[in-house]
Amino acid sequence: MPRGEKSKYTDKQERKADHIAEGYEKRGISDEEAERRAWATVNKDDGGGKKEGGSGRGKHTGNPAAHKGGKSGGKAAASRSTASRSESAKKAAATRKRNAEHHAH
Repeated sequence: MPRGEKSKYTDKQERKADHIAEGYEKRGISDEEAERRAWATVNKDDGGGKKEGGSGRGKHTGNPAAHKGGKSGGKAAASRSTASRSESAKKAAATRKRNAEHHAH
């Protein structure tokens, strides 16, 4: 099977790659690079093509890249006031300074 051959991928894997590529293209990445990254992600998630004869056939990988999140982060900080976040930052800076002085001796 020549490099770049996609015949061993399932329809679901192909849809997944298309969806990932669209996301990259929306962020301004070229079509060619977006497609390359999309297939790399599918390979990382699924371990290659799942149809008969593919190297990754039948292995469950847990799809780690699909669980990275991204959208869910930062909600707690965003809901706090600027003053509250600033106060926390100052307190953390003071703690780091105090710890650095303590560990320097």
